[in-house]
Amino acid sequence: MRIQISSGNGPVECELAVGKFLEALKDEIPDMVIVSEARSKNAGCFKSAVVSTSMDVSHLQGTVKWIAQSPYRPRHKRKNWFIDISLFDEAADETSFDGDLVRFQTFRSGGPGGQNVNKVETGVRAIHVPTGVSVTSTEARTQHLNKKIALSRLGDIIAQQNLDAKALMKQTMWVQHNLLERGNPVRTYEGVGFRRIYK
Repeated sequence: MRIQISSGNGPVECELAVGKFLEALKDEIPDMVIVSEARSKNAGCFKSAVVSTSMDVSHLQGTVKWIAQSPYRPRHKRKNWFIDISLFDEAADETSFDGDLVRFQTFRSGGPGGQNVNKVETGVRAIHVPTGVSVTSTEARTQHLNKKIALSRLGDIIAQQNLDAKALMKQTMWVQHNLLERGNPVRTYEGVGFRRIYK
């Protein structure tokens, strides 16, 4: 599971809240790994951060509220700062390509093949079993070469699908970064020490 922690284009106080929440999560989620981060110009501040974990963190989805006097603008009247926590399924963004997961079918090829045309099954269809993606190759003179060509084409298609899935995930995360909803927080923290308030 991936967790995106975002300031939602909020002011520097929200960026600081992202950093403080990130630190708080380290104790709560021992296997947490930071996948990416967009740091702010101020120390300890982040516009957003993405972390990965194998734990169930569905309870974190939503808005986190931080109640504190601004450390950057002491006379500022506002004391409530909000950040967004969005979850994304990590398993969906990568399809592994393993030759053992490919099924081959052979057929008679009508292409160039000299004496073997329409006599020997030199044409090859390769099917990636987990996704159902299939390709054919008939241009080579032997079944062995057509298998290699089909396997290479299949690998290219799966690789492109993985790139497309990653791009879509990135785009979805960026859209979510800009959709911060204030109010009805799933968690509330207080003070410079970022102490969690339990209701």
